[in-house]
Amino acid sequence: MRHTVAIAALMGGLASAGGAMAQTEINVLRVATNAEQEAYYEQIAKAFEAEHEGVNVTFEYIANEAYKSKLPTLLQSNARPDIFYSWGGQTLVEQAEAGFLKPISDMLPEGFADTIPEAGLTAYSVDGNLYGLPLYATEVVFWTNTALTEKAGVDLDAIKSWDDFLGAVKTVKEAGITPIIVGGQDKWPLHFYWSYLALREGGKDIISQAMAGDDGGFENEAFVAAGKDFQELTALEPFQPGFMGTTYETSSGMFADGAGAFYLMGDWDYLPMRERSTSGEGLPDDQLAIVNFPAVTDPVAAGGEAATLGGINGWTVSNSAEPEAVDFLAFMLSAENQREGARQQLFIPIVKGTGDALENPFYAKVSKDIEDSSYHQIFLDQFLGASVGATVNDISADLAQGATTPEEAAAQVQEAWSFR
Repeated sequence: MRHTVAIAALMGGLASAGGAMAQTEINVLRVATNAEQEAYYEQIAKAFEAEHEGVNVTFEYIANEAYKSKLPTLLQSNARPDIFYSWGGQTLVEQAEAGFLKPISDMLPEGFADTIPEAGLTAYSVDGNLYGLPLYATEVVFWTNTALTEKAGVDLDAIKSWDDFLGAVKTVKEAGITPIIVGGQDKWPLHFYWSYLALREGGKDIISQAMAGDDGGFENEAFVAAGKDFQELTALEPFQPGFMGTTYETSSGMFADGAGAFYLMGDWDYLPMRERSTSGEGLPDDQLAIVNFPAVTDPVAAGGEAATLGGINGWTVSNSAEPEAVDFLAFMLSAENQREGARQQLFIPIVKGTGDALENPFYAKVSKDIEDSSYHQIFLDQFLGASVGATVNDISADLAQGATTPEEAAAQVQEAWSFR
């Protein structure tokens, strides 16, 4: 009898231990976002857990700048996430070359890759190996407070060229209104200006040509011209007082509070900027408009006027992730979940056939912009890799403060690229 009880206890303990060992943890790390998106991801995680007994999915969120600085260390540790948020580009290439990522092409459900546009798969591939999947596409645009521009007498439809935009900035300033809100402390919001102007001046292929070392690389005349164009703007002192001490998050709330007329930022900020406002509600839709980044007159090279700047943001899988993590990634990016994200106005979905769920007019416009663009350039501070991207952010901040010349700025980027 004792032996029977002992054996039963032992078997029960083993079963319990086996159950514990069968528990699979999937850790997902993301840049901090708004409460609505966190609730959306939590709902997806619970739905996946309900279909996969013994699997637990946990999301962790880290503020933007802290995320960028902590991620390299995390990837080298035993605390690395299984899935983590990614902007793609050269940073992803470097992570793959360092052995931090897991190739997932053969781990995805059959036919799943066919639901993703080719550009999205390319953005998360290195040397033919797929290491992650895109979540959505984004575009950087001038968010505009129409109450302030109307008060100043600015016709938004008349802003076609960079000179037109400079004229609008002057008009707004003369009306006693702050023309532009920017989070200069984090620097990357300023790099949008230099990057967009480089595309406009040099054409859609200027970045890939510079990376290949063609025509002077990043010291090409187009990059110098971009710096000059940017400093034409900064010479007007268009930003709010103390802009270099303002974080992205603070600037987001300031614009939503009505502190300035224009705000160059991605479509992703539509909901977060409202939550960061003093009221928690921000500007109403009928007081918001989107103005596309204008073309430049007499560019160095043609073809850049229809290019868009933004991201193909998504998820990357770390080398230590279990197969269930890839299953969850595919589940998270299913057509049903993508369409729900669009329905909730959380992002512009990238999975084929899900854009019909976009009811928000701003998101619908961005979706059409990207669809109609001649080329969609991923943010340069990500596309060029961590070290070169940091230099792009630094020179953008220096240009904004008059601390460097356009020629010196271009030379610094070229030097960083050469010694990356």
